[in-house]
Amino acid sequence: MKYLKIDEPFKAQMREGEIPVPGEGEALLRLLYGGICGSDLGTYRGTMAYSSYPRVPGHEFSAEIVEVAENAYGLKKGMTVTANPYFNCGHCYSCQRGLVNCCTDNQTMGVQREGAFAEYITMPVERIYDGKGLPAKTLTLIEPFCISYHGIKRARVRPGKKVLVVGAGTIGVLAALSAKLFGGEVYICDVAPKKLEFAKTFGVDGVILNDDPDALAKAVEEITGANGFDVTVEAVGLPATFQNCIDAAAFGGQVVVIGIGKKPLEFQFSLIQKKELNLYGSRNAVKEDFMELIDIVKSGRVDLDRIVTNCYPFADAVKAFEDFDKHGDSMLKVILEF
Repeated sequence: MKYLKIDEPFKAQMREGEIPVPGEGEALLRLLYGGICGSDLGTYRGTMAYSSYPRVPGHEFSAEIVEVAENAYGLKKGMTVTANPYFNCGHCYSCQRGLVNCCTDNQTMGVQREGAFAEYITMPVERIYDGKGLPAKTLTLIEPFCISYHGIKRARVRPGKKVLVVGAGTIGVLAALSAKLFGGEVYICDVAPKKLEFAKTFGVDGVILNDDPDALAKAVEEITGANGFDVTVEAVGLPATFQNCIDAAAFGGQVVVIGIGKKPLEFQFSLIQKKELNLYGSRNAVKEDFMELIDIVKSGRVDLDRIVTNCYPFADAVKAFEDFDKHGDSMLKVILEF
């Protein structure tokens, strides 16, 4: 089989290896589609905080079950499925309390352990979820949707709440969609005009071009009457965008951090106390998020396929990473077809 390996930043290549043999409690999967996440791009660029090398990237995918033993999950050969890619240890304090998404020894596929960008992979059966008839391409998008959805649930967005999402990449747009599902009045900001134009098509209530230090402050004043947003969502992973979220949040508001970055931020932390902000980190997702979103997308409430802007055959995966690195301002969700 063929698989993709990132040996070090900006050095990726296709390789060949043996088809893996599933162990006890595992299924053999044939990949159908895979999505290139911002963290995969970060691994390629060397900016992802948690990555190590060499690494097979990828954790957003759909697949066909090729081989599976009788199991308690109703999984059968030929089913189209997706999977939970965040492996937890099962015994740390987080796992003991059921907080498996933030296991202290979390190993996400494509980041701390080998990922899914191979023609065949094995997965534990308890991590595999039935796609319930969703097209394979659509099913690939459930995992990134879960990342955003989990963060919005953390903020307890409700009808009438004003929400600002900072970052109009895939996770930011999906966070905006998630906030709309919960009834929020949602705005999204970014430095890239092309991304904002695309974000408009997803039914957000407004977009903000964050192209100078005063632009966001003026927009916050106009949209909220200088009150600030009830919820702000950091979906980039940069010091400046985290500061944007702190500054734009209302007194007593919620700030959710989904983005991942390496750079530190020096800021006036007393703003958290002064505003009595509720600050939430949001890491990964849980099975419940996958189940809810598969049902929501299947119901037709969200046209998830529109998030895809580029599709490459798996044989061109290296080119897909090169293009995404160079043209990220105009590419949203990039997927690979196996």
